[in-house]
Amino acid sequence: MGAAGRDFHNFNTYFRNNEQYEVVAFTATQIPDIEGRLYPPELSGRLYPKGIPIKAETELKEIIEKEQIQEVFFAYSDVSYKYLMHKVSQVIAWGPDFSFLGADSTMVKSTKPVISVCAVRTGCGKTQTSLKVVEILKNMGKKVVSVRHPMPYGDLAKQKVQRFASMEDMKKHECTIEEMEEYEPHIAMGSVIYAGVDYEAILREAEKEADIVIWDGGNNDLPFYKSDLEIVVVDPHRPGHELEYYPGVSNMLRAQVIIINKVDTAEKKNVEALKATIKQHNPKAIVIEANSPLTVEDPGKIKGKNVLVIEDGPTLTHGEMKYGAGVIAAQKYGAARLVDPRPFVSGTIAETYQKYPFIGTLLPAMGYGEKQMRDLEEVINRVECDLVVIGTPIDLGKLLHIRKPYVRVSYALDEIGKPDLKEVLKRFK
Repeated sequence: MGAAGRDFHNFNTYFRNNEQYEVVAFTATQIPDIEGRLYPPELSGRLYPKGIPIKAETELKEIIEKEQIQEVFFAYSDVSYKYLMHKVSQVIAWGPDFSFLGADSTMVKSTKPVISVCAVRTGCGKTQTSLKVVEILKNMGKKVVSVRHPMPYGDLAKQKVQRFASMEDMKKHECTIEEMEEYEPHIAMGSVIYAGVDYEAILREAEKEADIVIWDGGNNDLPFYKSDLEIVVVDPHRPGHELEYYPGVSNMLRAQVIIINKVDTAEKKNVEALKATIKQHNPKAIVIEANSPLTVEDPGKIKGKNVLVIEDGPTLTHGEMKYGAGVIAAQKYGAARLVDPRPFVSGTIAETYQKYPFIGTLLPAMGYGEKQMRDLEEVINRVECDLVVIGTPIDLGKLLHIRKPYVRVSYALDEIGKPDLKEVLKRFK
């Protein structure tokens, strides 16, 4: 049971050449349009010369009955314990065992030092943290290469190993909005970032040009690589989630460094509650507090305007955030009101609101493929507003033809006091 990421990695590291198992299928959820494909023979190995079908998770019961399945392995992230136990109960009711693979079975060992940046939920601020780590290490004279958690939404065989060092590389690999949001910030600072499907093969390529490898995590998943330093980001805007979502809790328990991000926009009581939780569950962790200050291009444009706010897609959907940097900026700079985009949605964007009805008066920057990108563009241009406030990590105006005035909101990690990341990273000199 997967979502085109952790499931493929678990297969590659544990099942691909394991004759004790016959893997019948992957099931897929969370990400649109990843079912109905094949995990190709180029990746599935000698035991699976025809590849392995990828089916919708809604077909799970049918697959279990038809194929007489004995064991179901859960392999995706950012799900509540309530959701997860519902899946466990279903599978057990249908007959098979329900299983998980742990860190030791799935983490690949590198020949170079590895620093991982993970989180307890989607949208905590992993990317800004990864970028800060890269910046500090490069200033120390280190050659740093990042590896991003997978987002294999296209041709899986072609995506086995991907290297991004320029904007042209993103065009070459036909990246979606979701992929560009993660790769572009690294490229913009002159860094190399890898991604793909086969993460041992990816690591061996990254090692050739790196003194230190950075694991830039996805969702709230565990690192794919055995790390010399595990940094985990927590979010005071969602207090309690650090103990309620799989496998983010495992990240928190494993962390050597925990960053409490967004302190500048969070309630003090939530920050203190997080500190108490960390002290109780992982008292040995180094705790760093950080702000996430916003920068807005021409903030005066916002004052008194009816604005459409666009926020990062995964953060609003399975990340369950009710607001992001765009909303905070709109409120800070005096927007008259937030325009509700829901009366104007259609196509795959309408389907997103049906699946995630709690999104509310925000527009998630969904872009898991060309059709969805065009649907997003159409909705933006249809919404009746004075101004568009874009709170995504990349400039949507470069990707979509937005026929309205817009401003971008960007943000970065800014640590408060000591200890800070520079101190923590001294050991890698």
